[in-house]
Amino acid sequence: MVEDREAVVLEEAMAKDEKLQESTTTYKKKGKKGKKGSKTKNDNKGSDGGIREYKLVNYEDLPDYMKENEFIQKYYRSEWPISHAFLSLFSWHNETLNVWTHLLGFLLFLGLTVMQLSDMPQVADLLGHLHGSFSPKAAGNVSLNQGSLFSLASPPNNHDHLQPDITSAHHRPANTATAPRWPFLVFLFGSMVCLITSSLCHLLCCHSRRLNLLLNRLDYAGIAVMIAASFFPPISYAFLCTPRWRFFYLSSISFLAVLTVLSLLAPKFTHGSYRAFRALLFSAMGLTGLVPAVHITVVNWSESRKMETMACEAAMATFYLVGTAFYVSRVPEKWRPGRFDMAGHSHQIFHVFVVAGALAHYVAAQLFLEWRDEVSCGGRT
Repeated sequence: MVEDREAVVLEEAMAKDEKLQESTTTYKKKGKKGKKGSKTKNDNKGSDGGIREYKLVNYEDLPDYMKENEFIQKYYRSEWPISHAFLSLFSWHNETLNVWTHLLGFLLFLGLTVMQLSDMPQVADLLGHLHGSFSPKAAGNVSLNQGSLFSLASPPNNHDHLQPDITSAHHRPANTATAPRWPFLVFLFGSMVCLITSSLCHLLCCHSRRLNLLLNRLDYAGIAVMIAASFFPPISYAFLCTPRWRFFYLSSISFLAVLTVLSLLAPKFTHGSYRAFRALLFSAMGLTGLVPAVHITVVNWSESRKMETMACEAAMATFYLVGTAFYVSRVPEKWRPGRFDMAGHSHQIFHVFVVAGALAHYVAAQLFLEWRDEVSCGGRT
């Protein structure tokens, strides 16, 4: 009997020991899960308690919505916080030059805009009163040229050797009201919108799918705005004396711009497989400018500055089309995948050609403005 009792006590002790081991094992597992959970909540912190370092990844590690060009194989930012993405403006990755080419273009056109505004008598007069930077004599001279922003006096230019054909138009005497400046400002503003939206898109599109989609749509809208805005200076100045044609051409291109943007709102059109389709839409929109260009050339065939202006516009078209060809073909990275990941790939080349085309059009628009400053509507039909 004693032996039986000892056996029962031994079994009970062994059972208690097994339960104790099980409870200990369960506690350890829960503790590990808790540690893992705390690590997830603080995933922005590194192992040393500092800020987590977000590293560049390869193409195959990207989420599907970021897989735009398989020939660029490395140095991608993926799912980065906004703050990290913004600060990557000052670090090297495969979007660095895409960001900076159009950011510098934006700053360039911002400077050109300030220069144009400073030439306007109203702006110069306002700055003179605000900062006291004008002498009484200079302020008096500026105030003599006041007028509406939409019919501003222009300072005398030094292009007397480029006189228009006097048989087809009348010249304005010096210091009289000249052509409106707002069409030129529309072009400058449209260019800046395109360049800054493009720069922001390339800088921040690595944050999330939702932001990526939004920024791509803004990028497409910026391109459409720039193309439409480019029509305003030549058409406004060439058809200043024929309002019906001016209204027809400007309203038509504005309608096409809206239609183009609306057609690209579907998320699927942001994918790389629709690259050629997007390029075709924007190219077709720009090439509609051939119609008013031919019209302007025929009507103003006798103007002495015709060839110079046409050369600038031809340079603009060439820059845009060549850049688009690089964008669609994905050359040179298509020939040597991985070789041009950081610098020299097609989208960077495309950006450079876009800025060059915009500058060529700026020169052409300046020629149109100078001509219209010198030539009145007298004698026009």
